[in-house]
Amino acid sequence: MEHENSRHEEENLLKLLEEKPPTTITAVLVCSIFTAVCGSFLIGCAVGYSSPVQADIIAELELTTADYSLFGSLLTVGHLIGSIGCGKVTDYLGRRGTMGLSATLFLSGWIAIAFSQHAWSLDLSRLTLGLAVGLNSYVLPVYIAEITPKNLRGGAVLLHQLILSCGIAFVYLVGLMTNWRALALLGALPCLVQLLGLLVVPESPRWLVKVGDAKDYEATLRRLRGENMDISHEAAEIKEHTRIVENISEDSFLSLFQIKYAYALTVSLGLMALAGFGGANSIVFYATTIFESAGFSGATGTIAMAVTQLPPTIIGVFLMDNYGRRPILLYSAIGMCTACFSVALSFLMKENGWMKDSSPYIALIGIMISAATFPVGLGGIPYVIMSEVTSEMVDELKTPSLQNFPFVILESIR
Repeated sequence: MEHENSRHEEENLLKLLEEKPPTTITAVLVCSIFTAVCGSFLIGCAVGYSSPVQADIIAELELTTADYSLFGSLLTVGHLIGSIGCGKVTDYLGRRGTMGLSATLFLSGWIAIAFSQHAWSLDLSRLTLGLAVGLNSYVLPVYIAEITPKNLRGGAVLLHQLILSCGIAFVYLVGLMTNWRALALLGALPCLVQLLGLLVVPESPRWLVKVGDAKDYEATLRRLRGENMDISHEAAEIKEHTRIVENISEDSFLSLFQIKYAYALTVSLGLMALAGFGGANSIVFYATTIFESAGFSGATGTIAMAVTQLPPTIIGVFLMDNYGRRPILLYSAIGMCTACFSVALSFLMKENGWMKDSSPYIALIGIMISAATFPVGLGGIPYVIMSEVTSEMVDELKTPSLQNFPFVILESIR
């Protein structure tokens, strides 16, 4: 009897999978994604801020190179701290609540930087921005994926990386034309836009189901998909997804670390490590200094880097769901390897006096390759693959005969 019930349940789930998801793009969906990616823009502003303002901050506050290196690295420290508890915070406050908290942290951090008079206040402000980056790095892809139709999720999540790149380009370009205090105040403006948007956009239907709000989640899903769309199949899928995830015990979580899952875990965690240790952050944080140290114009190099990174990322948004993750990841990984090698070769040539006229251009080419390849692949796809791979592993723990239950969000592994 139990076997028959399980078999009946699996047949129902497979029937749900065969249904085509709604593809209508509504005004509510567009507004919700726009509000979310305001946070992506804020991340980009925070990441790129340290590059164009380095000389001005060091001169005005009389900092040493070590002092400024600490200022730059505290964003990463705050990101790490914010990432540790982001899953629990997101589940407790909801997706909108977490985005609101992050926007508030961004706003306070940018204002504090703009009015800083000492190194310690500058560092504390940078750490606050890092906390906001840590929260946003998790909640934004989660929220976007949860509200977007299944067949558009890959490109929609990569939109997060595209707008992040726009934020980096913005501070690079505007930083050449204004001082560091004014640039910080400009960075605070998207916070206000996001906070206003969060007053009207809906909460994630999946989170509403998770907290037991069965009445509002269907109304929210209907707002996102359109009043005339049939949402019954997607609503049932969301409820079944939530039920299975909530039933996974701690023992089931530990059983993910079995030998048979070693390949999947190696791929997903390895991609995350590759994205983190691939050298992109070092280039973005100190691009202007790298250009100048290599003997190239910092302003010219910064403009070229800002302009180069946007077209490939825009193309990647449309290619991800049509050509798959693997080709784009290979393109990105090969590009970052070439970029790091080129920058290192440029400094080696300069140090040894080889081809002095050519070495600055080799550094420029390397950084341009990094700007064109990292955002479109390693900048965003590892998060998507982590979710997809882990979802299949979690699914097998509950219903081994179903290999492709369409989970999207990393609910079971934080």
